[in-house]
Amino acid sequence: MKTVVTALGGSLLRPEIEERDRWLFQLCVMVKKLVDGEIRIGLVVGGGSPARESISLVKTLINDVDALDRIGISATRLNATIIKEAMKEIGIEVPDEVPTNVEQAMIMMKKYPVVIMGGTFPGHTTDNVAIELAVASEASKCIVATNVSKVYDEDPKINKNAKSFDKLSHKELQQIVGPPEHLRAGKSQIVDPVGVQCALINNLILNILDGRDIENMKNAIENKSFRGTIVSE
Repeated sequence: MKTVVTALGGSLLRPEIEERDRWLFQLCVMVKKLVDGEIRIGLVVGGGSPARESISLVKTLINDVDALDRIGISATRLNATIIKEAMKEIGIEVPDEVPTNVEQAMIMMKKYPVVIMGGTFPGHTTDNVAIELAVASEASKCIVATNVSKVYDEDPKINKNAKSFDKLSHKELQQIVGPPEHLRAGKSQIVDPVGVQCALINNLILNILDGRDIENMKNAIENKSFRGTIVSE
């Protein structure tokens, strides 16, 4: 059975996303179709607004970066639980528990067609968790579903003339996102620089795309043409 791991940015669940309940339903339907087609799915969900808001509340009181990370990790597991329960509701077989590390997720993936998790421990983001899970499960690729259509050389929200890329090497992506160092808690980057290094070392293909377009995400998972950026050796 083919395995694909997807990192779902927490931004996809934020309140300002139009019809986010419809998006979640479409996500569940897509996953069910993929599972029926004998594709095993690992979903790693980010913290999004709940993580940033919680960290913002206490960052003037707490200086320990690991402590702030743990708060963010709790938000990722809440989001993972939301998606898990939604998928159970439409008949997808998923574990009752959200795994707290890659080793637990690997055990569950041997029993279930879909495993959903959030963060694991301080020092990296859910992008890196997804990439580690993809490597451990020998997945064919890791999909990074965010709220940007492609990788840009600069933030397109700030620079309208930013250049987008259809294809990049791992090293080129690393140059764009920066050195493999942990970003401060709550800060977002299109792909975790630590995760990019992990993908580079393990020669793992990344597909970076706008996760709001469910059909486009499905095309990437099924190795069909999709709109986004392919990152490979």
